[in-house]
Amino acid sequence: MSTTDKPSHFLEQIIDKDLADGKFASICTRFPPEPNGFLHVGHAKSICLNFGLAEKYQGQCNLRFDDTNPEKEEQVYVDAIKEDVRWLGFQWAGEVRYASDYFDTFYEWALHLIREGKAYVCDLSPEEASEYRGWATKPGKDSPYRTRSAEENLDLFERMRAGEFDEGAKVLRAKIDMASSNMNLRDPILYRIRKQSHHQTGDKWCIYPSYDFAHGQEDAIEGITHSICTLEFQDHRPLYDWFIENLPVPHKPRQYEFARLNLNYTVTSKRKLKKLVDEGVVSGWDDPRMPTISGMRRRGYTPSAIRKFCDMIGVTRSDGIVDVAMLEHAIRDDLNENAARAMAVLDPLKVVITNLPEGEVQEMTAAAHPNRPELGERVLPFTREIYIDRSDFTEDTTLSRKKFKRLVLGEWVRLRSAYVIRADEVVKDDDGKIVEVRATLVPGTVGENPPENIRPRGVIHWVSATQGRQAELRIYDRLFTHEAPDRGEEDFMKHVNPESLAVMQAWIEPGLADAKPEQGFQFEREGYFVADRLDHTAENPVFNLTIGLKDTQGK
Repeated sequence: MSTTDKPSHFLEQIIDKDLADGKFASICTRFPPEPNGFLHVGHAKSICLNFGLAEKYQGQCNLRFDDTNPEKEEQVYVDAIKEDVRWLGFQWAGEVRYASDYFDTFYEWALHLIREGKAYVCDLSPEEASEYRGWATKPGKDSPYRTRSAEENLDLFERMRAGEFDEGAKVLRAKIDMASSNMNLRDPILYRIRKQSHHQTGDKWCIYPSYDFAHGQEDAIEGITHSICTLEFQDHRPLYDWFIENLPVPHKPRQYEFARLNLNYTVTSKRKLKKLVDEGVVSGWDDPRMPTISGMRRRGYTPSAIRKFCDMIGVTRSDGIVDVAMLEHAIRDDLNENAARAMAVLDPLKVVITNLPEGEVQEMTAAAHPNRPELGERVLPFTREIYIDRSDFTEDTTLSRKKFKRLVLGEWVRLRSAYVIRADEVVKDDDGKIVEVRATLVPGTVGENPPENIRPRGVIHWVSATQGRQAELRIYDRLFTHEAPDRGEEDFMKHVNPESLAVMQAWIEPGLADAKPEQGFQFEREGYFVADRLDHTAENPVFNLTIGLKDTQGK
């Protein structure tokens, strides 16, 4: 959480009161993801909230996997989620926990409800159960199996556990109120038959508890004081409370809801993100265009930027749409402050310095960061042949200095951290395209002002043509062209941006080849780039565009 003195949000106010009243000696929160996909930016908000509250109040936060659906869960997701939480800078209390750790207890508690006449085995098919459930404006009707005796239900439930019945043949339901205005209380399912191997328990079970039955009881077992969920679980709270009141739980937690993160130009449904992966629209869950934490990490986002963004958007009880520009501002601000500077030429035009001998290499030095002397300096080899960006040169001598502050034929420009040079002539190919600029340097102008009669138009970046290295640059744009890609009637896939990735070759400072994976830089006048965490090597440098220097969307 932020260490600033901004007003506390409603959850902090609740915790403040609970601690002041002596309701709890310390707080215990939890982050409870389902291991059925990679975490996305919305989960980052929940992580920062739950772990942040534990940090602020010197309590603890558990990492617990709600692994009640083995059909969609995989160990790879478990491992990725743990890595994401650590990368964001948080550490959970004790060992990682799983809903499956408590399956034996859940089973005993299900038996308790059956004995109390509060649960029954139902044989309705899914279609029949839906019909019996009614609608929001029409009460449901009791299942014909609702009046089974406790003895019969105990026998059937044990046979369900033994694998005697097929999937979908029977379920265990709570006996609450089929006429309730809250659909979640219309005899919800407690257990389903799932003849699937589980990534933690193997083949021990062929019945699995529902999320609603498991979640609150996990909180109770772990002594969670503040069970924080997103708003879509608000209507589930009466069911959460019903289980707590009707089971012999060791602790009675309380559920609170906050507004989830809704980000424009972004899809955060795990099901839809998985579709992007499965259909090859992206290269994987960690594709830098994905709003997953691992994708953002590979894109060059930093933990501090993501945490700052989550702090900026705040914690409220009402849903809203957050502009993705806020997220982009957070990373741009972070990288401007912390990323080392470097030079890369994306559209190279060769410049030959005619008054520098062939083979001579002069070493220039430049600050790694203009405002961070502790980051040191970098060495730039200066040679007779260099590359500048093609857009930094023109033959048009009529352009004013105000309109064009770069290299003009017959005039001067300063090379960043090097000499002032003058463009003397151009060499063109048979099609009239400029392929080379021949220039002369002004001696004594490295770090010094030129003579008064020489007025450089501006400063441009460059890279040695003989000492520089070629690198692959992956230029990423937003994955979707529509600000609400999955909130309309159209299929969200229709809004995928066909130009969300462009791959190009560029010339870079030679030192950049030795960058460590995930090391970020500001390529001067081009944008913020990061060495790809998987593909970058010294032999084959690969950099991903994190974000441009300025917001150019819609301009």
